Amino acid sequence: MPRAVRFDRFGGTEVLQVVEVDRPVPPAGTVLVRVRAAGLNPVESGIRGGFLDKVYPTTFPAGQGRDLAGVVEEAGPGVTEFAAGDEVLGWTDERGTQAELVVVPVGNLTRRPAEVSWEVAGALYTAGAAAYAAVRAVAVGDGDTVVVANAAGGVGSIAVQLARHAGATVIGLAGEAHHDWLQQHGVTPVAYGEGALDRVRAAAGDKIDAFVDAFGADYVDLALQLGVQPDRVNTLINFAAAAQHGVKAQGSNDASTPEVLAELADLVAKGRLEVPVERAFPLEGVAEAYDLLERRHTLGKIVLVP
Repeated sequence: MPRAVRFDRFGGTEVLQVVEVDRPVPPAGTVLVRVRAAGLNPVESGIRGGFLDKVYPTTFPAGQGRDLAGVVEEAGPGVTEFAAGDEVLGWTDERGTQAELVVVPVGNLTRRPAEVSWEVAGALYTAGAAAYAAVRAVAVGDGDTVVVANAAGGVGSIAVQLARHAGATVIGLAGEAHHDWLQQHGVTPVAYGEGALDRVRAAAGDKIDAFVDAFGADYVDLALQLGVQPDRVNTLINFAAAAQHGVKAQGSNDASTPEVLAELADLVAKGRLEVPVERAFPLEGVAEAYDLLERRHTLGKIVLVP
């Protein structure tokens, strides 16, 4: 029997289990994918903790995970877009990709370029779509100066590169351990924490055109203090601040198309986009993987490899 990550009550990583489940059967319009890699995302910790139950209602036992890459094992009735043996990446809205076998709608998949590793392919959807949407939301263009908070995280590490591709000067707020990586990608690193306002101003001069907040906390306030206009600020986390100040809050759901995912995968395949993967864990290491993720100091993504 295939295995899958499940939890039967709200809580921390201690509630996570790897259990045997019935083999899924793909209905019409879907395929059954044998998962090779599944990315982790911070929102999953909030769902599991019960903090987001009004937005993401949970029925127990519940699964985890939205991102995946793998090999099509079986096509559902009438499916012609993919066949057994096809290598794909994509997502499911059913929160269950941290498993050996997952049913996925064909409209949520694109083919995996051979140049894109399984780990990167499995980590690309949520962070990539969120970064794509955020950079698009603040209308980054040639000659702009853009600040990205949590610039070395899963979303931020992609957003800084997309902004650079758009012709912007990019300032990345991040821990000093990740400053070298940012510099290697043409980003001016600035340490977060007390005094960040003055450090950003010193790095940017008087011109700051846009701000992407991939962390939360008080970064929307920081963006406005820096003089960025509300319509050029996008937060991926602080929805209360977005409502209060009229800034944007576009994320992965605003760029959830197979065409966007294929575009990002093509950038990776051509060596124009790096998706750093800090560590890959086996399915049995899911609790340890989330413990690491929830410290919020990783470079890029963490993935499970069933």
